[in-house]
Amino acid sequence: MQSDIYTIISGTNRPGSNTIRVARQYENILKAKGIEPKFITLENLDVISRSEALVKLEKEVLIPTTKFIFVTPEYNGSFPGVLKAMMDNTTIEKVWWGKKALLTGVSTGRAGNLRGMEHLTGVLHYLKMHVYHNKLPISVVNKLFNTEYNIEDPATLRAINDQLDEFIKF
Repeated sequence: MQSDIYTIISGTNRPGSNTIRVARQYENILKAKGIEPKFITLENLDVISRSEALVKLEKEVLIPTTKFIFVTPEYNGSFPGVLKAMMDNTTIEKVWWGKKALLTGVSTGRAGNLRGMEHLTGVLHYLKMHVYHNKLPISVVNKLFNTEYNIEDPATLRAINDQLDEFIKF
């Protein structure tokens, strides 16, 4: 467990998104558990091609990572294309094969991006990743934040903590 390297990916390039807020909360919860995760936001990152910035990110963060946490919003019944573009433009065998993934979906609607998490699961399985079964859909996320944009709903926080505790053991 201690040798694992965790990376949280905020799966959208939309500035100031609810997704990055939830991803940052995952980061803080992991830190409270004694884990220092890497953090990737797709804001201002050129992933549409194999850019210099993407190659640098790949070498410094993606390849060393053993466990990925994907926090993804619902975009048109799926997950954002910018996340798929990032995956498509990496060295797939080195970055993704055989590694572990945890999925959390966020939406302002009722389903918490269930459909998008299933689409992402299919892509990750194709990339030979091991996707943890406990996928957390966070619905009506915009109503769960306090004034500092942290989730304070006890049931949601308990679900996140349980999900992370399980993933740490996975």
